[in-house]
Order: sequence, then C-alpha cells, then structure tokens
Amino acid sequence: MKTVIVAIIPARGGSKGVPGKNIKTLAGYPLIAYSIVACQLSNKIGRTIISTDSEQIAEIARSYSAEVPFLRPPSISQDRSTDREFIVHALDWFKDHEGQEPDYFVHIRPTTPLREPASIDAAIQIIMEKQGATALRSVHEIPESPYKMFSIKDGLLEGLYPDDPRPEYYNLPRQNFPTVYKPNGYVDIIKRETVRESESLHGSKMVAFVTQVSVEVDSQEEFDFLEYEVRRKQYRIFDYLKSKYKTVQK
Repeated sequence: MKTVIVAIIPARGGSKGVPGKNIKTLAGYPLIAYSIVACQLSNKIGRTIISTDSEQIAEIARSYSAEVPFLRPPSISQDRSTDREFIVHALDWFKDHEGQEPDYFVHIRPTTPLREPASIDAAIQIIMEKQGATALRSVHEIPESPYKMFSIKDGLLEGLYPDDPRPEYYNLPRQNFPTVYKPNGYVDIIKRETVRESESLHGSKMVAFVTQVSVEVDSQEEFDFLEYEVRRKQYRIFDYLKSKYKTVQK
C-alpha cells in the first residue's frame, strides 16, 4: 500500500503577541500562504490541509489552494491547547470521513514562513528510511548555551544547573559546554503509529533535522526582519507566490 503523506498547517484565529498573525501580510502575501506554497512545491507531500478554528483563515487558505476539510473545535484551539490535540482530531477526521489515516503528518507551522521545499522533501526521506524513529523535528544550533544563563530568585541571579560541580561554571567559555539545538518549526514529521500507540506526539526517538537559523514570527520586529529577508534572498516560495497570485493590500 502506498505511503500516505499529508501536510498539516495549524493556524488558530487567536494570537496575543501579534493579532491575526497567521494571515498578517508579509511582503504582500498572508503569512500562511508561504507555508501552503512550500508544501505544494514539495515532491513528496500528497495533500496540504489546514487545521483552524477560524472561517476567515479557512477562506484565505482555500484561496491559495489548500484544503480545509473541517474547522477545529474551540475546545482544542485555546492558548494552552497542545499540538497533540489537533493532530489526534485530524487523524480522527480522516478515519471517520475517508477510512484511512495518513502514515505521516508533515507538521508545518506558519510562523516559520521561509523554507525550501527541497528541505521538506529531504526530511521526509530521512524519516522514512530511519528504522525505529518515532518522529522528526527540525532544529538549529544556538550560539549561547543555557549553561551560561540564569534565573532570578529574591532579586539574585542563580545558575540554571545548581548541581554542576564546577565552581562558577556559568563563567566558563562556551566551548566547555555541549552544543545545544533549538526546535524551530521549519519542518516536523509526525508518525501516525507513534500518536496512536502512545500518549506522545513525538515519542522517544526523534530524528534531528538540522537547518539554518530560522526565524519564528512572534513580534512585529520579527515581521519587519522577515520582510527584509524575503526580499534580500531568493526564495522559491516567494517567486512562486509572485508568479501566481496578486499581492494583498494592507
């Protein structure tokens, strides 16, 4: 039986940091359009669906040829709702309405808009070939180790690792600490069997997919930076948007 690979883009209507973030205009196009197009230009993704609780987002997503087969219930669209909840909801929908669940969900967050479709395909290929993998997550290296960071208690700085036996370990050069990676939302891949056979979303054997540093949008300043970035470099997804769709007036 053919492996079923579906991209799922979560896009809640609510956003406290940047209101309407998922459809806010970036270089003339709604933020979510970049993620939709990246999936459409992938050679391995069969379908691209949107999981949203907003009819406005759904309408915009459809205008860029994404599928919106359902609206996500408000109960799993809250600030504290988990990713696993909307993934299970989508799996249940496929089971009930199409009789077959996807083998893989390619989880694409609209808040990390600048991707290369070829990188998505590379990630899919890696997890399909990796025996025993329970999921794949994209990360990039961060320059500052958390070993050199602090919390504040009663107005005083405290190291985050009080059990580290080295005196003032947080003052050591960064080369004394392990390399650390941050999840960045570039591309995560979820396996149906991991979700269905456990209470987990990613499981215990997550394949690392290391990307370039990727900006996740959570402030107007980050929007402004990406506006500069998308015009400074050549992105296939941006060229595709410009060739096929008219820009949106702010």
